[in-house]
Amino acid sequence: MDLQTTIYLVVGASFALYIGIAIWARAGSTSEFYAAGGSVPPVINGMATAADWMSAASFISMAGLIANMGYGGGLFLMGWTGGYVLLAMLLAPYLRKFGKFTVPQFIGDRYYSKTASLVAVLCLLTASLTYIIGQMTGVGVAFSRFLGVSSATGIYVGQGIVFLYAVFGGMKGITYTQVAQYLVLIAAYIIPAIFISLQLTGNPIPQLGLGSNLVGHDVSLLATLDKVVTDLGFGKYTTSLPGSTLNMFVYTLSLMIGTAGLPHVIMRFFTVPTVKDARSSAGWALVFIALLYTTAPAVAAMAKTNLIRTITPGVVMQGSDPYAADSQIKFDERPDWMKRWEKTGLLKFADKNGDGRIQFYNDKSKNPEFVKKAEAAGWKGNELEVNADIIVLANPEIALLPNWVIALVAAGGLAAALSTAAGLLMAISSSVSHDLIKGIFVPDISEKNELLAGKISMAVAIVVAGYLGLNPPGFAAGTVALAFGIAASSLFPAIMMGIFSKKMNKEGAIAGMLSGLFVTLFYVFAHKGIFFIKGTEYLPTIGGANAFFGITPEAFGAVGALVNFIVAFLVDKVTAEPPEHIQHMVESVRTPRGSKLVNGAH
Repeated sequence: MDLQTTIYLVVGASFALYIGIAIWARAGSTSEFYAAGGSVPPVINGMATAADWMSAASFISMAGLIANMGYGGGLFLMGWTGGYVLLAMLLAPYLRKFGKFTVPQFIGDRYYSKTASLVAVLCLLTASLTYIIGQMTGVGVAFSRFLGVSSATGIYVGQGIVFLYAVFGGMKGITYTQVAQYLVLIAAYIIPAIFISLQLTGNPIPQLGLGSNLVGHDVSLLATLDKVVTDLGFGKYTTSLPGSTLNMFVYTLSLMIGTAGLPHVIMRFFTVPTVKDARSSAGWALVFIALLYTTAPAVAAMAKTNLIRTITPGVVMQGSDPYAADSQIKFDERPDWMKRWEKTGLLKFADKNGDGRIQFYNDKSKNPEFVKKAEAAGWKGNELEVNADIIVLANPEIALLPNWVIALVAAGGLAAALSTAAGLLMAISSSVSHDLIKGIFVPDISEKNELLAGKISMAVAIVVAGYLGLNPPGFAAGTVALAFGIAASSLFPAIMMGIFSKKMNKEGAIAGMLSGLFVTLFYVFAHKGIFFIKGTEYLPTIGGANAFFGITPEAFGAVGALVNFIVAFLVDKVTAEPPEHIQHMVESVRTPRGSKLVNGAH
């Protein structure tokens, strides 16, 4: 069976499974639509949370970023995993004990204010829509390659699939669909990694293969990769940092607290029966996430090794001279996988020196010794552009793995993007129908009409997300990092202060959320354009790119969070204390006593 037919069969079977589950588990009430009836067992919820969490950015883009950035890419692993620990220890159990459907509902009740709830909805929609752009970008990348269509057509197909199972199934359908998606995506990530680790190092465990010697050599994979990338003008793979140490620290912190403030992840903890189950499901989620996250650095390094091996065949294994005239592959002899990815526009070649060979190197290198060697070899600039988002999807093709493995990776990439898109749409839908319409504008709306409003708002969100996915502000993982910054700067401080400071009042929380959100968006839009519209950037206004101590826009969320905390405490000091009953409620939510009695999601 040829590759394309195998891909159609595997991807088609996975889609049929998701839609079948959604029909079987469709929501019949608002409780099932928003919180799956509060009856999901911890292990199942942990698996669904992991799928919800491991988005297209984790599956498709993260290893690509680590492959490009090397050691510096570890900030994604530390930030996203560390954020989960923060969420499990500090937020999830208390929010579950509070017993509300959504984050804006918690903020509205805790800060005894509909205005606070409205501001939380604004922050949630901004973060979720930015996040969903990354998912739709990932959907477009995966579909364009594996269905042989353009990226735009891929996004339209993805919209249709998500619409079918998210709108009809609600949180109940999404939960059980995400369990299936987790199983697909983790198999799709780990199986190729085992194959490639065996090929390169003889070790079947990718995490150990990363530190092992190459087959037939007494030099490790990482030491070889270090030598090869520095020979090609790139920074050392095992030590390079993205920008300054300060930026690395702030970026990691921003991803951590952004994780803990992401509404679609927090919502998952409202679906379990008890507070104890909320803690337990967070622990299980961490185990399921760790399977992929500990594999990602190995996938990145091995993909980078195989890519360079393809373009300069003798350099990696035989250690031949990368500057020799015949060390690069001839363009006419490039492998089939390169031809397939060229059609998507995500891999491009331009023969700048007219020698018919592919030179892949860092033509922006400042190393005078390397520049001299490149010029002497007749190189006129880097001739191969490889989009970071294709590294994982192309990995099994580069390593010449069997067709069924390539098809499985296609299904896994799509499962990752679609599962997170569904979770985000659920967060958007519930904030519009439950928090805006029922909570503020039409309090006496019937359950049937509230359910209808939820489905309509989800459908509208899918259309908006698709449009933004067609015009993304950057790589999938880069766009997702912006969403984390927005959640970190606006929602996280309000939730933290709501749980751990009984004296924090509504004026402080509202001022903090608005100032954190505004400062972060002002800095991000200066770099990326107002609402990510190209051509509306205003970098001179803030003093140029990364003007604030060299901090990149993706890392700025932690600074926004600091502004949020400072403004909230300053405003709190000059305004009235919260009412007595609110202070008692905060104390009771923080007390473990009686937690087994907390049931139901109302």
